[in-house]
Amino acid sequence: MNIRKKWHLRIKQKFNNINSKEKIIIIKEIIKGANPYLPVWEHIPDGEPRVFTYNGEKRVYVYGSHDTLRSQYCGKDYVVWSAPVDDLTNWRYDGVCYESMSGEPLYAPDVVEKDGFYYMYVAEDRGSKIYVAKSENPAGPFTDPVLTDIGFDPGVLVDDDGKIYVYWGFTKSHCAELEDDMATIKKETVVENMIPHCVSQFNPDMEYTDTDFSFFEASSIRKAFGKYIFIYSKRFSASEPGYEKDTNAYLAYAYSDTPLGGWKYGGVISCNMGECIKGEDGEIHRAYAHCNNHGSIINTGNQWYIFYHRKTGTDEFARQGMIEPIDVAEGKDGTVYIGKVSYDESGEPVSASEVEMTSQGAHKDGLDAYGIILSAYACYVTPADNGERAYIQPVYEGDISPAVNIKSGTVIGFKYIRFGDTSPEKIQISADGISENTKIIVNVDSPDGAVIAELNGENTAELKNAVTGCHAVYFSFIAQDSEKDLCSFNSFTFM
Repeated sequence: MNIRKKWHLRIKQKFNNINSKEKIIIIKEIIKGANPYLPVWEHIPDGEPRVFTYNGEKRVYVYGSHDTLRSQYCGKDYVVWSAPVDDLTNWRYDGVCYESMSGEPLYAPDVVEKDGFYYMYVAEDRGSKIYVAKSENPAGPFTDPVLTDIGFDPGVLVDDDGKIYVYWGFTKSHCAELEDDMATIKKETVVENMIPHCVSQFNPDMEYTDTDFSFFEASSIRKAFGKYIFIYSKRFSASEPGYEKDTNAYLAYAYSDTPLGGWKYGGVISCNMGECIKGEDGEIHRAYAHCNNHGSIINTGNQWYIFYHRKTGTDEFARQGMIEPIDVAEGKDGTVYIGKVSYDESGEPVSASEVEMTSQGAHKDGLDAYGIILSAYACYVTPADNGERAYIQPVYEGDISPAVNIKSGTVIGFKYIRFGDTSPEKIQISADGISENTKIIVNVDSPDGAVIAELNGENTAELKNAVTGCHAVYFSFIAQDSEKDLCSFNSFTFM
């Protein structure tokens, strides 16, 4: 990959100065580190975030699959990106760290540190063979791979006492302790069906199923409060309000006082399908297209985050990494709460619910309204009236990943935009193919919230109403011909 591509675009904008008829030029840059948090041409799903200190610098490293093949899952190399622990909007490309030995795609990896060395668990041959490779640098390269006894989607923990535990499985969960060689499973420690799995066509074993844990894949293990936290992809076998059946778009967690048993179900942490909305059929739907999911949680010292991935395009072969701040708390009774945690008047945690899927990611105060906000940062993309959904078009070079297949009735939304204390005067969009017959209504807070602007076939409009503070922003596309593609929506900014 040519990493010398521009990480953000600089655009010159000309408009009339309020106090002068002279034209002025303003240089604006694309906001970086939003959701998705890597450049739009980079596709790294299955992200396992790790905090490592190397050469005196503490950084978050992300290891995942690499969706480069375009017509199937994953790719034939792993690459590493990292960011300072105190700024997860500032990502650095650290290079290729491992390449497939067989020429077959590499599936989800994991990396741990032990005794000054870094060990990458690489998923060769589409995850059917797990090797462990070694490096003195968290960015690799990882070399000298050794075949292990471990199965699909490995998650590894080096415990405080130096013992190594591994978790794996596809529709059936397993865990075990590893020997000090980091590769050999201690056979006597293997636990099958460590938590119950989902009912699915992929697994006819019905004895160990349930609707609470409902394990599907994507094993990941962490620790908090001295407890073992198991993060995984949950697949709902039955429809529940806000949770769609047979969709493994949810990251859930279980927790235990011991590494190999005694698990309690915690709940869903996040979902890559966006918020719940009520459709015209009266049913609850999600505001973004569903996709498989894989990720984990980290603590940077001041903030917990969950890393996950979402879909771009019309299939699952161009997935992108996402990030959300979360709360992680322990109750007096030992219950672990992860996600959006609610507290009682005394500060005691009492419940946790799924965190929002946002556009802002680690920009915890919202995206700057005066920067260039890419359409690729949309977290709300609803179908048109005819049921065809607009989508974010995958790209593998360049800085623009547009929203396309926009029909009359499409709504594209962003959470959240920071306007500050003074309202802007104008909005400007970048859209290709827009015609004078297309109206775009800009609302805040909800798709039918206060209207702040209307664009009638043009790219720039005065604001109808002042807006300050931090708000969700929605673009509703309206035209007489509901079947026609209205435009390719690239970005927007306020002035």
